[in-house]
Amino acid sequence: MTLITTESTGTADAAASTLYRLSRVVKTYPQKGRRVTALTGVDIEIAAGEFVTIQGPTGGGKSTFLQLLGALDRPTSGTVMLGGTDIARASATALGRLRAHEIGFVFQGFNLIPTLTAHENVDMALEPLRVAPAERRARVAEALTHVGLAERADHRPGELSGGQQQRVAIARAIVKRPRVLLADEPTGNLDESMRDEILALLEGLNGQGLTLIVVTHDSAVARRATRRLRLERGSVRDITR
Repeated sequence: MTLITTESTGTADAAASTLYRLSRVVKTYPQKGRRVTALTGVDIEIAAGEFVTIQGPTGGGKSTFLQLLGALDRPTSGTVMLGGTDIARASATALGRLRAHEIGFVFQGFNLIPTLTAHENVDMALEPLRVAPAERRARVAEALTHVGLAERADHRPGELSGGQQQRVAIARAIVKRPRVLLADEPTGNLDESMRDEILALLEGLNGQGLTLIVVTHDSAVARRATRRLRLERGSVRDITR
């Protein structure tokens, strides 16, 4: 079963290529009549196929950083390159297309629609891609099988455990075959056993070539990554040992 396409993994050369390049990135927000700086001149590159974790104190800029990587926001100044697209300067239409096709998102709170089945929740991610109905059904079934929930396809979120709901969320993220998966505290609502199962699933996807970037407060999660970043007071440091 292959959920990561040739376009996503590429050749051995592509696997070592730069996926993200951030140059002199500054992000400020207005707050009570003044400007608050969330990121201060960030310069960093992330290669295709890496497993990167981001740690740091609350309010240190982690969520802002992930939003920029996910094309959900733009920097105040500097450049955020995803492949050949500058997120800082691309049109809203281009960014929407980038999020729909290239980037998968997984969140701490699962963000599933409670009235929809697991199959229907995963299927929602394919709506903007205009996939033919037969292929759409096959891709949803493949994604749910990959996360071990083929037999739960007709269950709604309320009928699933927290770990199973997060598996559905991962299936929804990978069904569109993105180049990168961005995860914000994906194990934050899970016990240790479920945490380790979800991590093993994410590591397996990374092993197939999917770039994985995870924000976490959990050092046990961070230690599993091939590269560790710390974001504090708007600055990024590589703390990989």
